Amino acid sequence: MYILGIWDGHDAGAAIAEGGVIKVAINEERLSKRKLDVGFPRLSIQACLNYLGLKPTDINIVAASTSDFSKTLTRIFPSLKESYYLFRRRKIEKPRFVGLRRAFKYNTTTTGNLHGICKRISEYYLKKELKNLGLAGKLYIVDHHLAHAAGACYASGFSKALCLTLDGVGDALSGSVNIFENGAIKRIAEIPARDSIGIFFEQVTTLLGFRELEDEGKVMCMADYSYPIEDEKNRMMDFFSVDGLKLKARFPATKMYSHINRIVWNHPREQVAYMAQRVLEKNLTKLFENTLEETGLRNVCWAGGVAANVKANMRIRLLPQIKNWFVFPHMGDGGLAAGAALYVSNLVEGTKPYRMADAYLGPEYSDDEIEDEIKKNKLKYEEGGDIAEHAADIISKENYVFWFQGRMEFGPRALGNRSILAPAGSERIKDLLNIKVKKREWYQPFCPSVLDTESRRLFKDVNGVDSFMTMAYMAKEDKVDGIKSVINVDGSSRPQMLQDENKGYRRLLRQVKKNTGNGIVLNTSFNLHGFPIVLTPADAIDTMLKTNTRYMAMGNFFVENKK
Repeated sequence: MYILGIWDGHDAGAAIAEGGVIKVAINEERLSKRKLDVGFPRLSIQACLNYLGLKPTDINIVAASTSDFSKTLTRIFPSLKESYYLFRRRKIEKPRFVGLRRAFKYNTTTTGNLHGICKRISEYYLKKELKNLGLAGKLYIVDHHLAHAAGACYASGFSKALCLTLDGVGDALSGSVNIFENGAIKRIAEIPARDSIGIFFEQVTTLLGFRELEDEGKVMCMADYSYPIEDEKNRMMDFFSVDGLKLKARFPATKMYSHINRIVWNHPREQVAYMAQRVLEKNLTKLFENTLEETGLRNVCWAGGVAANVKANMRIRLLPQIKNWFVFPHMGDGGLAAGAALYVSNLVEGTKPYRMADAYLGPEYSDDEIEDEIKKNKLKYEEGGDIAEHAADIISKENYVFWFQGRMEFGPRALGNRSILAPAGSERIKDLLNIKVKKREWYQPFCPSVLDTESRRLFKDVNGVDSFMTMAYMAKEDKVDGIKSVINVDGSSRPQMLQDENKGYRRLLRQVKKNTGNGIVLNTSFNLHGFPIVLTPADAIDTMLKTNTRYMAMGNFFVENKK
């Protein structure tokens, strides 16, 4: 049985599950080239079908997510969704009455599905869109936070676990606390939309001049450049409190926005970032402590947009009550399609949880397709040989390499198939990448890929293997000089710890270790800043030419741009 999962909101996408396992997943942005694209995921659905060689009639069931008033309204009037997308990404001139726009957003997103009316309207809309693509399978609509929880639970490999979800808002909630046991997800607590710590962090992001729902990671990174502020002097600290399994906000969203705005007015932005990050870390840690004590569980899985904050995740991971942890690799709304598909798989077929070993779930391209694109662009190339060893040697000589291999990664992180790779100890190359290639803000650190066997030697408190870059770790002081291009100013880093899930990439890291003594490289996503990660050989070559990059390993070919 093939179950198609779809999500038609922020970071729209599709996934197909078979037997309770995600077989393919892709987000619309990779195909449309619009970062975090919104709307019905027509391109993603077709790409998933094409990859598995399926026809629309082969799909037995479709699982969608979210039917609250706000989501239903944008399904009825897609222009509202597009207008907010352009506004949020600042692709238009600043409109009038911004405050009213935000008040409208907060009021509509906190409204539920109005006694099932919105769900029925959403079903009608979705069925119509699916019918246009020839899809007639039975439709299920899965609650927003249940889809988040399902992705984390059913891909964790745990038979029993505590599962928390936290994000901005979905189906009138900002979070949930769940017990996962015997294949069932039992919700034991809910966090209303009014108490959203995700919306709080989103508001800080936009008031600091960044793009909400996109640049929250920049706030997290900027926080490291502030001097510490005592909790008693943190003017945001009383915005939230934790009571048992409840996270409570002092103010509703519109009022909180006004309070944050006043704080931003007379504080440097680094201090504002620090205060917001501290509020997040302190409250999340307390919430997890309470839920662990209440349930007695020691395995934890976790999803939702807030779970993208790796510094908060580090604090949570180090709680002594936690034995094993799993963060769904596509923790934000872009993972809802996969979560919905996994939930319905269990509901209909009784499928069991599995351990998602890797996130290589997107399309891949044959050597013939790659070679045709190289020839079309008249680039010099060599075929065969040990591509990984050759790339490793170039990296070891203080160069960077574009690395395009196999299936594209699912989620926001480049994990060694659509990556830009560089030496982990060269600040010169790090600055070159920031200025010439990525064109990012200076305070954003790069992250590493490291052999799992090297992780404990280079980082502190490694108590598991993080294959998906979902946690921060502190570098050991005596190792900092050798990995200074992949740590932030406070000594933290977000490593991908590579096991055997990607043999070609592991071979590259082993060769780098042989050359330099450290099995670690700088690994950043293969894209220009503000654009999606590349998908196709044509995307990769276009980025190579635009950035005037010299070296690229693509499939079984090593490409050199002599110009």
